[in-house]
Amino acid sequence: MSSYERIISVLGNALPNQTNVIKVSYIRCQRSLKHEHHYQSKINTQSNGAIHTPATNDKTRHYRDHAQKPRNNRTYQQCSENTLDSVTRAAVLRWNQTGITVAGISGIAGNASNQLNGPYDATIDYQNTLYIADTYNHRIQKYVRNALNGTTICGNGSTGSSLNQLTYPSQVLVDLNGNIRVTDFGRHQVLLYNGTSTGFLIGSPGGYGILNNQSRHPYGIEYDLASDTLYIADYTNNRIMCYVSGASSGFLVAGNSTPGTSTTLLENPVRVYFDSFSNSLIIVNHIANNIVRWPLGATNWTLLAGDINGNQGNNATTLYHPIDVTLDPMGNMYVADRENHRIQLFMNGQTEGITIAGVTGVNGGNSTLFNSPWSIELDSQLNLYVADSNNHRIQNFLRY
Repeated sequence: MSSYERIISVLGNALPNQTNVIKVSYIRCQRSLKHEHHYQSKINTQSNGAIHTPATNDKTRHYRDHAQKPRNNRTYQQCSENTLDSVTRAAVLRWNQTGITVAGISGIAGNASNQLNGPYDATIDYQNTLYIADTYNHRIQKYVRNALNGTTICGNGSTGSSLNQLTYPSQVLVDLNGNIRVTDFGRHQVLLYNGTSTGFLIGSPGGYGILNNQSRHPYGIEYDLASDTLYIADYTNNRIMCYVSGASSGFLVAGNSTPGTSTTLLENPVRVYFDSFSNSLIIVNHIANNIVRWPLGATNWTLLAGDINGNQGNNATTLYHPIDVTLDPMGNMYVADRENHRIQLFMNGQTEGITIAGVTGVNGGNSTLFNSPWSIELDSQLNLYVADSNNHRIQNFLRY
């Protein structure tokens, strides 16, 4: 018997419209230990929800807890690598197909405080505050919960070379200390804001180029709090770069300057996600139409979703210029499949996706459609937030 025991209990009576709590616990039960150690999270779900919990024999996984830490702070529960059996938990979940506009005005681009212009990214913190990369307004907007208007916290609405300006920001990350990291796509750099309106360089300080302190159109970023490490999806250089804290130059961790669809190459990587469960990077291989896993220290990737040869498609196993990825606490993967105008859910370990928002191949501006979904985010209850870029809005899809 394993030294760890999995206990999954569903609390509450199965009454119509009643909200149950699904509590997932790992309980350490080695007799030699003085105390039991619990690693828990709560996810509210309706009583008609189902829980699917297949077990796998993969490497040990630490438990990712969105309820305690926001996506951008990617903090993991610690446990013993050599004694914990791997458990993959995948909840069979459903979302309302009608989105709610929580920022911007559908179909109308603008620079007023209640408007957006081609947003590329939206992220949410533990207080349900939205931070939006309002890309074509060259600013980062902050929306507190239920607010109708945003506040500009980075950038001033115009492009330029000053560190208080942004040029087509493409991603924003916010940590628990309120520090804000922004990919300044148009100026080929990454900025950190720590409570001021002027940022300072933390990635690609050398600007445009192919050297290790440079980038060409850095698009996505990831920050690992535990190691104080920044990862950059260097889009046009077809590589992922890593910057340790305080370093003036990065080092290569995936791909190189040559684009390609072989397992040693990347083709315009657009987002990167650090998965401490497997000590690997999950990379959105944009032009290659797939999502891949690249273990740190490895020289090649393995396929997670999409076509291994880079072919586009619109069925359940293919993608068409995917542009964002995130994982939930059960290890299920969510993909913004941009040119198919849909959000795909890939259950943990599966290569066949389920469309949970949008309609495949159909773009539009009503509440059930997207016009190029550019990013996807989950809150602590797995409600979806989608940057519907060409509709100039952020859509919220409630889980039920």
